[in-house]
Amino acid sequence: MRDRIISAFSQPGLPPDSDLPRRLWPAPPRGGAYGDLTHAAVLVPLIDHATGMSVLLTRRTEELPDHAGQIAFPGGRKDLSDLSPEDTALRETEEEVGINRTQIQVIGRLTAHDTRTGYRVVPVIGVVDPPFTLSPEPSEVAHIFEVPLDFILDPANHRLEAYKGAEAGRKFRAIPYGEHYIWGLTARVLFELAEVLRKS
Repeated sequence: MRDRIISAFSQPGLPPDSDLPRRLWPAPPRGGAYGDLTHAAVLVPLIDHATGMSVLLTRRTEELPDHAGQIAFPGGRKDLSDLSPEDTALRETEEEVGINRTQIQVIGRLTAHDTRTGYRVVPVIGVVDPPFTLSPEPSEVAHIFEVPLDFILDPANHRLEAYKGAEAGRKFRAIPYGEHYIWGLTARVLFELAEVLRKS
């Protein structure tokens, strides 16, 4: 599986379309559907267990100002010292969950996504070799868990669900997994990852 993933990302991921915004870094200072954007990056950590790959995810704490309580990848906004999305994703991963960048093989990116909370997020794909020690940052990470990559690759596990109330008529991607409800940006990135790997 590792060789298949590396081969799939020997070229960039899917081209942008109406659902998957631009691939720019850094984010533009103004304009776009969501106004001024802050550039950010997340790591999509693929854990290369001997029994098969999994995707490491976190549940954010309820105290965070943005996306509180949601399932997310480790990541965050660009620091002044970050020269690339990879720098941001690796730094944030070490800060949030304790995986050192020396244990991560970066193999590519997916398409940048704009969020309604004002971020342009670049997903960076990285393969992580066990063993490693997790050290969650308590102010940001409430829980860390893994989802088998085979589960993510199965189209039967992806849903397109409708918002209710004031946003009725709009739809969002979701991937329920046990007690975890993966939706929004995280589900969109996992959907694109599955599409890239299914075509490889």
